[in-house]
Amino acid sequence: MTLPVPARDPLRVGAFFDMDKTLLAENSGSLYMKYRYERGEISGLEILKGIGAYLQYKVGILDIRNWTKNMMLQFKGQSESELEEEAIRWVEEEVVHTIYPEAEELVRKHLEEHHVVAIVSGATRFVVRPIADRLGIEHMLYTRLEVEDGLFTGRVIEPICFEEGKIYWLQQFIEEHRIDLARSFFYTDSITDMPLMDIVGHPVVVNPDPFLYRTAVRRRWPVRIFEPPEPPAPPEPAGDEEEA
Repeated sequence: MTLPVPARDPLRVGAFFDMDKTLLAENSGSLYMKYRYERGEISGLEILKGIGAYLQYKVGILDIRNWTKNMMLQFKGQSESELEEEAIRWVEEEVVHTIYPEAEELVRKHLEEHHVVAIVSGATRFVVRPIADRLGIEHMLYTRLEVEDGLFTGRVIEPICFEEGKIYWLQQFIEEHRIDLARSFFYTDSITDMPLMDIVGHPVVVNPDPFLYRTAVRRRWPVRIFEPPEPPAPPEPAGDEEEA
């Protein structure tokens, strides 16, 4: 007698979002450098180097692997738990208000349709997780830092979550969650995410850089332009203290 083959769960639709300049109106790395500069933790020269690296990244000529490895050395010997606590405060104070309202609405719609929603970012989980929590996103793919005995070693777990590295981590994710890429979505602003745009059935371009915009027009991909979020209200001035 032939035994019946158990039915497998149907493939699911994925909705994958880049973070910087897609979910966020700003680049989280630039915001973090500004934060550290204002705290006196880095110099103006390091800020200029960061700006140069970002411009190289935007035109696709930055050696992101070596740059990321060098940048992560700054955390060597630092407590993982302390950085996590600091990152949560920083994201709440300096980053959350840069979330595009239209991006938040898109995430909500995908969740309502029971799609598997994930952030796919080259940033670390210390930035990605608070943003994901804020948006109600359960899944995250990000650049991983090596930790031993609760302290950062200064090394990155390769591949970093960038270009082909994103494909590496995403491939494991789609196998685990049984994602049908032909019916899935990927949202990004950057030409560096072309490897992911090419493997989903529904690539969507958001506030694109010029290189990605030209590609989107040529390939007839949908282009979304999000309105910038409202700036946060300035803090109210402290009232005069009553005289004793």
